[in-house]
Amino acid sequence: MTPIERIADKLEKPALDDRSYRVIRLPNKLEALLVHDPETDKASASVNVNVGSFSDADDMPGMAHAYPVENDYNQYLSANSGYSNAYTSATETNYFFEVAASSSQGPEAFTNGHITSPLHGALDRFAQFFIAPLFLSSTLDRELKAVDSENKKNLQSDGWRLSQLKKSLSSPQHPYHHFSTGNLQTLRDEPRKRGVDIREEFIQFYNKHYSANRMKLVVLGREDLDELEGWVGDLFAGVVNKDLPRNRWDGIQPYSEKELLTQVFAKPVMDTRLLDICFPYQDEEEMYETQPSRYLSHLIGHEGPGSILAYIKAKGWANGLSAGVTPVCPGAAFFAVSIKLTEDGLKQYQEVVKVVFQYISLIKEDKPQQWIVDEVKGMAEVDFRFREKTPATSFTSRLSSIMQQPLPRDRLLSGTSVIRKFDSEAITRALAYIRPDNYRLTVVSQTFPGDWDQKEKWYGTEYRVERLASDFQVDVRQASISTPQSRISDLHLPHKNEFVPTKLTVEKREGVEPLKSPKLIRNDEAVRVWWKKDDRFWVPKGNVYITLRNPLSKATPETAVKSSLYCELIKDALVEYSYDAEIAGLGYELSSIAMGIDINVGGYSDKMAVLLEKVLVSMRDLQVKPDRFKIVKERVLRGLRNWEFQQPYRQVGDFVRWLGSEKGWINEQYLAEVIPLTPGDIASFYPQLLRQMHIEVLAHGNIHKEDALRMTDLIESTLRPRTLPKSQWQIRRNLLLPPGSDFTYRRTLGDPANVNHCIEYYLHVGSLADYALRAKLLLLGQMTEEAGFDQLRTKEQLGYIVFTGAKYAATTMGYRVIIQSERSTEYLEKRVNAFLALFATKLESLSQDDFEGHKKSLINKRLEKVKNLDQESDRFWGHISGEYFNFIQNETDVEHLRPVSKQEMIEFFNRYIHPTSPSRAKLSVHMVAQSSPKVLAGNISAEEQKGKLVGMLGKYLTSVGVNTDAEQLAKRFETVDVSGGDQGAIIGAIASYLQEDVEVPQESVAAVVEQGQQLLGTVLPSLGIEVKVEEADLPPAPKVEETTVIEDVFDYKSRLTLSEGPRPVKDLKSYEELEAKL
Repeated sequence: MTPIERIADKLEKPALDDRSYRVIRLPNKLEALLVHDPETDKASASVNVNVGSFSDADDMPGMAHAYPVENDYNQYLSANSGYSNAYTSATETNYFFEVAASSSQGPEAFTNGHITSPLHGALDRFAQFFIAPLFLSSTLDRELKAVDSENKKNLQSDGWRLSQLKKSLSSPQHPYHHFSTGNLQTLRDEPRKRGVDIREEFIQFYNKHYSANRMKLVVLGREDLDELEGWVGDLFAGVVNKDLPRNRWDGIQPYSEKELLTQVFAKPVMDTRLLDICFPYQDEEEMYETQPSRYLSHLIGHEGPGSILAYIKAKGWANGLSAGVTPVCPGAAFFAVSIKLTEDGLKQYQEVVKVVFQYISLIKEDKPQQWIVDEVKGMAEVDFRFREKTPATSFTSRLSSIMQQPLPRDRLLSGTSVIRKFDSEAITRALAYIRPDNYRLTVVSQTFPGDWDQKEKWYGTEYRVERLASDFQVDVRQASISTPQSRISDLHLPHKNEFVPTKLTVEKREGVEPLKSPKLIRNDEAVRVWWKKDDRFWVPKGNVYITLRNPLSKATPETAVKSSLYCELIKDALVEYSYDAEIAGLGYELSSIAMGIDINVGGYSDKMAVLLEKVLVSMRDLQVKPDRFKIVKERVLRGLRNWEFQQPYRQVGDFVRWLGSEKGWINEQYLAEVIPLTPGDIASFYPQLLRQMHIEVLAHGNIHKEDALRMTDLIESTLRPRTLPKSQWQIRRNLLLPPGSDFTYRRTLGDPANVNHCIEYYLHVGSLADYALRAKLLLLGQMTEEAGFDQLRTKEQLGYIVFTGAKYAATTMGYRVIIQSERSTEYLEKRVNAFLALFATKLESLSQDDFEGHKKSLINKRLEKVKNLDQESDRFWGHISGEYFNFIQNETDVEHLRPVSKQEMIEFFNRYIHPTSPSRAKLSVHMVAQSSPKVLAGNISAEEQKGKLVGMLGKYLTSVGVNTDAEQLAKRFETVDVSGGDQGAIIGAIASYLQEDVEVPQESVAAVVEQGQQLLGTVLPSLGIEVKVEEADLPPAPKVEETTVIEDVFDYKSRLTLSEGPRPVKDLKSYEELEAKL
């Protein structure tokens, strides 16, 4: 037998990377990257297959997107602190999972007397998908419904709509033209009408496109490389190699001459204004050493002085700009310039295009500048050198995708992150694609031009396409050859970036036990400063988090909007200055929160204080310019209006939070306050925000104590605020739902075209400070995560969006279920009750081993290590801003988890969760869609509905080989309530017709009826019929007490009591380290 070939034993890696790597090729030509990480607490694997949506059959778009998975695999992962997922792109399908890296419990803990990693069991199950996929009919049908549900979730998403429009308007000769997502119509119903055996089609797709030589595997675990190599060699040897060629699409481009020099006007769902200039571009896959497009994107996308954005922003035409390459497939790519337009910019979009081409002429008039490439190259090298670890699945899925590229195997980690050399000729060739005869324009606006005359097939996006006017083409050609004399004088190349870090040394101390909490190095009436010098990751980076505490920031909806506008105006004023810092790895955030104003500065620590000072001075000295105020206010206003066009599941949580807080505001209240605001309102308001405050600071990373104190002094000396006494601090509190209560709040969705309803079903459990109760809530979340997904999404097919688990507020916690679905919210509520009642019986019968397995899995998750500096900073700041200061919360959780018994969990569940519990406290928020299948189908009579259904069923029966007598079939439906959605009666009529009228053999009737029943799930809604769900085979929903509908929110809140505010878990003096020390 051919031995395993070792391709690379050493990979170019970041300076602090303690992993070891090996690239191997199995005898079946499957290539694998093995990663030994002795410190990881999560193991992971990913397989990337070189086949994606571009390989879909023309008559079954979306095939590559369906990946049926059996529940045994997910149950195993869940029991071992893991999960799985997958995605499909144009040319690849990526499968990945993660599990706990080690185990000492559970049914597969021991093999031949040795502890076995959960990774082996997961890999064994994982490998079977590629060796012998089952493609069970039931699993495949559920997966097709999930694909359909995912597609319906995205129907009102502008990102998906505009992306598909771009594809639909490309050359039909290129697979980019495909509908890549798929839905039940393309993947099940239409093929069935044609008599296609769908399961057989998927098996053929797998047999045609899946081959070991097209697969790239990445495995990461604690095991040494030799052991991982042995596992991979054994478990993946059975994947068949068909020696398929790598997929390429040479000799054809997504845009032909017909598509070029055209402009597309598209109407979005949200109030968005975009200008997209898209150039067909070269495939740079083989140019990994020079990456010429990065020179182009750096200059065209620059936001500093002299840039395109600086000029069009000063003209009041734009708010943002991005530029860069989007690979399409091997053989094709796009270079796109995308601009966020203002109202005036929309009117002047042609002038904006000319500015872009003038800047391109500026780039082209001199040879490519080596100093620019050196600057970009230098930062790329610094970023790679100090790259930190990412979560296990992020690493494995990303690397398995990178392995499909033609990179030297020892450069898989650095890949295209690092530019190897300056190549003037390569850049010049790249610039040759950015020319005035090689582009298409797309203008996105809800109002302009207003005469869209077509609808895109798959998403229904309204659009219009036309050739670019000849006089405009002439103007653009002139702009593209402009000279220094004729060009806009404000345009010039960027200056040298002063923010590029130069001090990159880190004082690493060996053998240091990392501290679990920051030290409190200043603690007085005016300021609290928390500080921790990095002792875990040893990178030259840092994070400084600052809260300027002032209750005025969100005291009312009006002050909340003013605070938000103030922050947006500062960010707007700092765009040109901060951009250099951003591309040099140093950034900032500024936002208004309930407690005041938050400032976060993070990245390379060398120039951190310089950026912080600029932000503070801008806050103090902001000049509210009327022209910029108008643009920023309009942008904020659009954001608030667009909020209601988000996915329902992204909206529902805001209402739950609002109903649980004494003082809190919602979108419509903010919206009412924005419109009347003037520049003078902000100019007179913001000094009040800065006049009095308490300052809370966390400095973490490569920052010395004296630097942390110096930055704090900088805040005080720049803003010069009065001290806000502790007696005036806002207290975090939540409203308490009383035991036995059941409230429902209903809200109609703002988007008239959205067909998805949504429910958040929330059960109040208790105080965040009750650690024993918190442990049980966490354990319930662990136990129901897979069970809820399997029952509510996989088996009942309620919708693509299903979440279960713990939910935390400022001082309280509870259990929540979120479902987004076409089913009514009342039905969803009923099915959640049924699921919880079903889970109660499963909990009673759960074996002790399985119960302990859930505890073990949760403990592994709670003790998972932070992966990088940002994660640790975020964790510290979360405990500080939450005001409990429990920096070892995870350890506290584990301490209270270990002794929890199964009986205690049953008692907990029966008291707080069970639908029939007399003491549980529940709040449901129902987001109700305006649209329904009936609305979308238009005015169609009951008789028309019946006639169309009978006609469709006749075609279906003919497609599966049944002789159809249309008249006799129609007779069977004379007494059937089709318009009422009586699915049982419809199926009964079909069965009677088959058995009695055309005498189909009994064994064939069941199969025909089953397929027909699945077809009805799509056909009936398309006719405007609400489907009655057959509940006989579903878990029964228990009878529950009648809910109280919240009609008056003020009245509802006034009847509830408040929780206690948060209290530190221990005296803050125990964290103090106040003596001066470097």
